[in-house]
Amino acid sequence: MSLPLPIAVAALYRFTAFDDCDAIRDSLAAACTAHGIKGTLLIAREGINGTIAGSDKGIEAALAAIAALPGCADLTVKRSRAATMPFYRMKVRVKAEIVTMGQPDLDPARDAGTYVAPAEWNALIDDPATIVIDTRNDYEVAIGSFAGAIDPGTQRFGDFPAWFEENREALTHGEAQPKIAMFCTGGIRCEKATAFLKREGLEQVYHLDGGILAYLEKVAPEDSRWQGECFVFDERVAITHGLATGTHGLCRACRMPVGPDQRASQLYVEGVSCPACHATRSDADRVRYAERHRQSELARARGLAHVGAVLPGGDD
Repeated sequence: MSLPLPIAVAALYRFTAFDDCDAIRDSLAAACTAHGIKGTLLIAREGINGTIAGSDKGIEAALAAIAALPGCADLTVKRSRAATMPFYRMKVRVKAEIVTMGQPDLDPARDAGTYVAPAEWNALIDDPATIVIDTRNDYEVAIGSFAGAIDPGTQRFGDFPAWFEENREALTHGEAQPKIAMFCTGGIRCEKATAFLKREGLEQVYHLDGGILAYLEKVAPEDSRWQGECFVFDERVAITHGLATGTHGLCRACRMPVGPDQRASQLYVEGVSCPACHATRSDADRVRYAERHRQSELARARGLAHVGAVLPGGDD
């Protein structure tokens, strides 16, 4: 019988009204540091968002501290496990929004659309009358999505309002209001997107409760409508059904996911380039990347973390 992976990972968010974000930042930073937790937490007047990792005991203590914050008793948490620590430091930051849409006046805690449990999601998106929209970034959609979902092709979540305006007529034509179902990795982006669409006058707006992570955990592969892998903003890079680690790695030059086919290309050099970015980088860039990769591998061999390997923070 195999032992469970040693590192507990918790992806979490909650839309709720915070008054003193600086005080919350300081208290959570202290709590996480005291329990050896690493990862990123974003604090804004609209709530909290982030992913943290550590020991089981440490994660429970950190989650208890977060759940004690105003409005966070029903914190949305998606748990998984990792073989090694997926983060290299603990960051707690105050932001204008916990997921950047450029719409700071939205109130998702009050105005979000209808939650749909993973067990009910298939019935919703199988309905031919339902318009299914992936609210993630284009590079995330490229490695996996729900069959038949619309890809807005956005490079960041803040592009979604403009995309909707450009496509409003196509989405809303007809006498009856459309039924729109949206999803994202952990639920935060699609929840905020439903609040935006409701402000724009749409009422039949739904989002996947817990996001793709909850769906891949709770829906059996043989019943799944998911195709491909799901990008995650940590060192696992991508996951599959059962939250198992996927086949994608990360290009350290452009920070984009690279699958087995891309890694087989002559343009892929670990830590240096991939087919997507090779033509956009200079020889001098590649020399720098190669040295960074060398230093990272030396640090890894000594059992140390190297900051050059850190993933950028994500939206979800």
